[in-house]
Amino acid sequence: MNVSYKWLKEYLNFDMSPERVAEVLTSIGLETGSVERVESIRGGLRGLVVGKVLTCIDHPDSDHLHITTVDLGNGGEPVQIVCGAPNVAAGQTVIVATIGTTLYDGDKEFKIKKGKMRGADSHGMICAEDEIGVGTSHDGIIVLPDGAAAPGTPAADYYQLSDDFVLEVDLTPNRIDAASHYGVARDLAAWLDCHDASEQPRLSRPSDADFAVAAPDAPGVQVSVEDPGGCIRYCGVTIDGVTVAESPEWLRNRLTTIGLRPINNVVDITNYILHAFGQPLHAFDRAHIGGDRVVVRRATEGAKFTTLDGVERTLTSADLMICDDQRPMCIAGVFGGLDSGVTENTTSVFLESACFNPTSVRKTARRLGISTDSSFRFERGVDPNGSLYVMRIAAMMIRDIAGGTISGHVTDFYPEPVAPYAVELSYNAVTRLIGQEIPSATVDTILKSLEINIASRTDADGGTMNLEVPTYRVDVRRPCDVIEDILRIYGYNNIAIPTSLHASLSYKSDVDAADDLRRIVADNLSGAGWFEILNNSLTAKAYYDGLTTYPAERAVELLNPLSQDLNVMRQTMLFGGLESLAHNINRRSPDLAFYEFGNVYALRPGVESTDDAPLRPYTEGARLALWLTGNVRQPSWLRPADASSFFDLKATVANILARCGMNVAEVVVKPTDAFADIYSSAIAFETRNGKLLGTAGVVCNDMLRRADLKVPVYYAELDWDALTSLTARRGTTFSPLPKAMPVKRDLSLLVDNAVTMADIDRVVRQSDRKLLRDVVLFDVYEGKGLPAGTKSYAISITLRDDEKTLNDKAVDAVMNKVIANLTKQLGAQLR
Repeated sequence: MNVSYKWLKEYLNFDMSPERVAEVLTSIGLETGSVERVESIRGGLRGLVVGKVLTCIDHPDSDHLHITTVDLGNGGEPVQIVCGAPNVAAGQTVIVATIGTTLYDGDKEFKIKKGKMRGADSHGMICAEDEIGVGTSHDGIIVLPDGAAAPGTPAADYYQLSDDFVLEVDLTPNRIDAASHYGVARDLAAWLDCHDASEQPRLSRPSDADFAVAAPDAPGVQVSVEDPGGCIRYCGVTIDGVTVAESPEWLRNRLTTIGLRPINNVVDITNYILHAFGQPLHAFDRAHIGGDRVVVRRATEGAKFTTLDGVERTLTSADLMICDDQRPMCIAGVFGGLDSGVTENTTSVFLESACFNPTSVRKTARRLGISTDSSFRFERGVDPNGSLYVMRIAAMMIRDIAGGTISGHVTDFYPEPVAPYAVELSYNAVTRLIGQEIPSATVDTILKSLEINIASRTDADGGTMNLEVPTYRVDVRRPCDVIEDILRIYGYNNIAIPTSLHASLSYKSDVDAADDLRRIVADNLSGAGWFEILNNSLTAKAYYDGLTTYPAERAVELLNPLSQDLNVMRQTMLFGGLESLAHNINRRSPDLAFYEFGNVYALRPGVESTDDAPLRPYTEGARLALWLTGNVRQPSWLRPADASSFFDLKATVANILARCGMNVAEVVVKPTDAFADIYSSAIAFETRNGKLLGTAGVVCNDMLRRADLKVPVYYAELDWDALTSLTARRGTTFSPLPKAMPVKRDLSLLVDNAVTMADIDRVVRQSDRKLLRDVVLFDVYEGKGLPAGTKSYAISITLRDDEKTLNDKAVDAVMNKVIANLTKQLGAQLR
């Protein structure tokens, strides 16, 4: 939001520089990103001075040029200037652009230089109105009244130019009360009251005491509100006999300074009021109000309505409309209709100032894809108790600027007035939450400066106050909200960090350790050629239709989704990554390795809402997901391309587990059918006690079709919470180099086709836990020479004693036990 420094000073007396104002606003929660100087005339008339024409003669070599001498009041000799204006004459007081001055013509600019015109030297330029931006006339040079200014007077001083400054204030969604110049001034006044008593700021706003209906008996526009739930308050007044024309210069300057384009005096006044007080207004051309009657009602389902931008939109029965006797005229709080606005032919205006239901406005604006200054404010909550005051101020401005008469009665539909928000707050609660005691007198001063009324007090809990929070502070409803307001005005930097906390700043909690582990794993993956992605936590519920692993009924649904493609929280990371793969593959990047850290969400199964627990409980868990497709190595003269496979993904997961400190003996890898609707084949990684760490597998064709993919995709999803809970507190360990050499023995086993290497690995490792160091598969054979339904595994077993050299007796004992267990448990035969 752009805030004019000069406009701000209309409501608050202060002497701070624009830069200091920006610092203060940032410190109290209204972050100001930039401060920019704005000139009412481009260039600020720099280099232009008042001059006195001493002599003026015709140029001997021209029929229209004149050679003049001009006193520039600098104590030097008069300068010679060649001028082509027909009205130049001796004795005139003029405006002169001196050597080096830059003048502007639209987007073009040129610098005044010493030159010759038809052989005569010229040391400057005598200017016309349009040449310096003070008018549009080019009939001749500017001639000032005699004695208007002494030679040498800067033109900026003569025209009384004063620059303005625009402060770019970034509002947080809860601070709609500050979405106006008066709202910002109100916050700034609170800070001054607390920190600079000598400043004695006076916060003031225009008085509406002069508002009066000049023709109360005249037939004004009648108003009927048929939907009070959507329209909290509706104020309206009729102004007859207006003259729509260009706005006065001061009003145009106010709007252009903050980036708005002036349109006409009536529309400019409504825009001015919006940015002055945060209350949207709408001015209707009374001639286009059928039946001289305004009706606030819901739209007819499927009705067509053309908005001010010329776009025809389809309405629903949920859209609140401002209508006349026959047709809709305006989408309430969002956008006006094409034929209802004020034009140069308007002579009578109906002025609307209302407060509409924020939820209703937001839903309509989002569904129609419209965002306006009005909808921005109505969506976040306009103060209903300010609607009448703002309407009166605007009506008086229209009366004074555009002429006309305020006629008929003033409509004020307000069936259920909104009372100040009641909050109970104790001084002890302020101290407990802030962590430092703020004097009660200071707290009272801040509350008063924030216009929070202390209705009553009790002595309970160190002094308890019953507060009345003004209705424009829609974000302050709880004690902690009030304390936050107290703290931001008091100053976050004025809160000292307790000495007891200094030592703990270097302490790393489990969360810190988990973050460190995440960075380590991310760096390892990125170093191995994987790319980190970040997908939206919102996804389409349609993805979960028909799934049993992630059923649609467990999806956490949004109450007010932006679209059907983003209407639930994700239960798995899979679909977002598949969309990213499809996006890249469709742009001819088929070789992809992605990873993402993120959260997944689901409803707890079997838990229903009750009166005692109206909100259904949800689960939220951290995950690490990996997607692999295409080639892992590009073809070259040295070797052909290597297509990615499930085993590449499995190796990456194994490396992640190892980097997290999980050794092979701690992890059980086994086939799983638990995720059959996600994977066509998959394995699970578990701890020895059965805790699931994650899954990896080949994404099934049905999932690929949902993302419009036609290539194999390998996917793994690890439970990051489980991994970090097991590894976050593990320190770095190391072992010295062994004193003895390892011994290797190879076995060739004939096993049933149903036996996996994971089964063999498990049996071998269970056979010995002292000397066994590793089990590696180095050959698999199926086919000719083997009995039907069997296959051959060739494995290498590494044994080592860290203290002494192994002899044949010890090695044979271990190998015999391994062979016996393989035969007994898996039916393996030695080949």
